[in-house]
Amino acid sequence: MPMPKWWGHVNKRVFNPRAIAGGKWPVLTHVGRASGTTHRTPLDAHPVDGGYVFVLVYGSGSDWVQNVLAAGGARLRVDGDEVELTAPRLIGKEEAFQVLPGEVARPPRLLRITEFLRMDLVAG
Repeated sequence: MPMPKWWGHVNKRVFNPRAIAGGKWPVLTHVGRASGTTHRTPLDAHPVDGGYVFVLVYGSGSDWVQNVLAAGGARLRVDGDEVELTAPRLIGKEEAFQVLPGEVARPPRLLRITEFLRMDLVAG
């Protein structure tokens, strides 16, 4: 796992609420796979052709990733708009770097991020 789990818990309770309130980060709304509770998670989300790619800073075992995979989709608030996303799937860094725009900064190698999540926009 690229980042330690304990840092994810700190992030979830301390920094995420501030990021959500600040309104500058894309926020993913997803449903807990066990609890059924609605969660909002600020994320590093990048538009790609037909959808979005998410950088999995804490790896694919993160609760939000598992929730989205189990539900088959989620909603993303970005720049004041909400979009519906479907067909979540894990992709490797090679595929992610092929579809991400060139101006998107690549995660530092030190973080050892090798997994990304891709989702498609719901046609509408």
